[in-house]
Amino acid sequence: MLNYIDQLHPEIQAYFKILAPEFPKWLLEYIHTPAMKRLAGISMNCGTDYSKLFNINYFYSTLDHSIGVALIIWHFTHDKKQTLAGLFHDIATPAFKHCIDFMNDDALKQESTEAMTSDIIKNSSEIMTLLNRDQIKLSEVDNYHLYPIADNDTPRLSADRFEYTFSSGLAFLRIWDLNMIEQIYNNIIIIKNEENQDELAFMDWKLSEHYIQSSVELWKTWISDEDRTVMQFIADIVKSMINSQYLTIDDLYSLSEIEIIDRILNCPDQYLKESFRNFLHTTSIIKSNQPIQDKYCISVVAKKRYITPLCIYHAQTLRIDKISPKTATLIKNYLNTKSTRYTGFNFPFQPYKELAK
Repeated sequence: MLNYIDQLHPEIQAYFKILAPEFPKWLLEYIHTPAMKRLAGISMNCGTDYSKLFNINYFYSTLDHSIGVALIIWHFTHDKKQTLAGLFHDIATPAFKHCIDFMNDDALKQESTEAMTSDIIKNSSEIMTLLNRDQIKLSEVDNYHLYPIADNDTPRLSADRFEYTFSSGLAFLRIWDLNMIEQIYNNIIIIKNEENQDELAFMDWKLSEHYIQSSVELWKTWISDEDRTVMQFIADIVKSMINSQYLTIDDLYSLSEIEIIDRILNCPDQYLKESFRNFLHTTSIIKSNQPIQDKYCISVVAKKRYITPLCIYHAQTLRIDKISPKTATLIKNYLNTKSTRYTGFNFPFQPYKELAK
């Protein structure tokens, strides 16, 4: 069996080496289960890989993200249960990831696809065999919200937020390199936060300031007109394929994104496949304060992701916005960002809202 890690882009391999200099080999058996390997065909970039509006460096999968989260947790805790909860946290992710939350009218919270996590683990005979062998209960690994190092409430720093910010800053929007990631990562310790819970924190507040100032560029991109428009279009085309019975909800949990795109481009419905071809070749969006007639037009507000880390400051524990006025202003301005009311593409497309006749 080929080691999944050995097949990854060299920069991803080097990045994983930073997160865990000694890779926990026991984790490989869990990574190589079919339920986890499915995630290798799902991008972390929520459909933007397939749009010419973005120039993404390389494909970074949801499996890569899940491994990265697990490695961060393992590095700081050496706790198998917490590490596996991190590995499994996205196991219920459908193809096109949060685009399906958009399809489910959950663009603001982006949580609609999380409910199946426990069932997918439980229905994986391979994972359950490994858990039983390792004397780990399903209830100890099917909810990473149990472990504050793995996940916690926004805007705290968790392994999940740390990982997708790091990896997106490499593959999606080049805001740092591996050397900067290593410098940031090696500055992190676990301390108790305001509620006496464990939390990842910076020893050097200046480095935290730099981390946030760089990360803001990512946060802005994730709520940009371009990003929201791409994600809603993917949601609408997938929903139209489902409503036309060319695709099923189950297909989102068994097919890769490339396989679903192939279904769209080869479906009998000329309107759907031509609309998707137009999307693949589009290099700009249109914006308006009024609905745009005879074009693909949406009005959607997306989730604002951000982090306000804890830092050590003169023997105190404070959040970076209480230390750095410049950072506080950056975060405040980001949170006050107003989205363009209507955006779209310069071609007509109306999603199928009911079964096509």
